[in-house]
Amino acid sequence: MKSSQHKTTEWSDSVTLTVSDNKPRPVLTVSPSWLSPGASVTLNCEVEHPSAGWSFYWYKAVPDLSEKSSSYELLPDGSGTAQDSYIIHGQTHTAGYVCRAGRGDPEYHTDHSQPKFVWSADSPASLTVSPNRVQHFIYDSVSLTCEGNVTEWRVKWFPKDGPLHYSNCRRMTGSTCNISYILKSNTGVYWCESGSGEFSSAVNITVNGPILVSPVHPVTEGASVSLSCSLRTQKILSNVFFYHNDKLIQNDTRGELNISAVSKSDEGFYKCQYSGRESAQSWMSVNKYVLCLVVT
Repeated sequence: MKSSQHKTTEWSDSVTLTVSDNKPRPVLTVSPSWLSPGASVTLNCEVEHPSAGWSFYWYKAVPDLSEKSSSYELLPDGSGTAQDSYIIHGQTHTAGYVCRAGRGDPEYHTDHSQPKFVWSADSPASLTVSPNRVQHFIYDSVSLTCEGNVTEWRVKWFPKDGPLHYSNCRRMTGSTCNISYILKSNTGVYWCESGSGEFSSAVNITVNGPILVSPVHPVTEGASVSLSCSLRTQKILSNVFFYHNDKLIQNDTRGELNISAVSKSDEGFYKCQYSGRESAQSWMSVNKYVLCLVVT
C-alpha cells in the first residue's frame, strides 16, 4: 500500500505451508555394497523434499546385544558437513552406517536414517554355513554359526525382497542360528554381530532350484575350485551351461566347472543352467596370495 495515495498493489501469488506431525527420515545409500578389501565407500544422505540449509551427520552403527539394537558413533569429521555425501577410505570389513540431517538456529534434526551396510566376504570373524554352500533348496535345514574371538554373537540378516531393514535370527542356540525349513523369503545377506562392535564376514544366501554349488568364502589365488549344478533329486548334473558375469564359459557333457588355478580375473558372478532352468547367481571372491617370510 502506498499511504499518500491510498493505492494498493495486486495480490501476490499464494504460498502453501505444510506442517508435518512427524520428523523427516533421510534415506542413506552406500556404494559399493560389497567390498573389495581396502576400497573406498561413498555414503549419500537424501532428505525428502530437499531444500537449502541442511547439514549432515554421519555415524557408524555399533551393535548392542544387551539392548538387541545398535548405538551410533559419530564418524571422524562427520558432524554437520555441508555436503550430502561422505567418503570412507580403506574400508576392509562389514560395517553398518547411519545418517541424519539438521538445519536452523537452534538446529532442528531429522530422525536417523535406517542403517545401511557395506558387506565384506573377508573378515577376522566368520559366518560358517551348513550345508557348506550359499545356495539352498527350499525346505532345507540350514545352520549358520559365528566364529571369532568373541563369546557372544547375534546372527542378523537383510532380506533380498521385503522390508528395508535388517532382522534378527529367530532361533539362536549359543552362537548358531538354526533355520529348520528354509524358504524363498529367507533369501538375503546374513552376518554376525558381537556386543563389542565386531562384524563377521557376510554371506549372501539364496533359496532356489536348481542350485549352483560354489565356495561360501573367498578363494585364494592359485587354489583349485570346482563348481557344479545340482537338483534336490540329483546331486551332480551333466550337460550344464555355466556362466561367468552372464557370459557362457562352458557348455559340454561335463557336470562340473573346474578352475585349476584361480586368478583375480575369475572373480565375479557365476550361475548354471540345466534343461532350461537357471540357478540364481552367486559371487565368488578371490583374495591375493600373500607369502610370509619369518626370519630368525
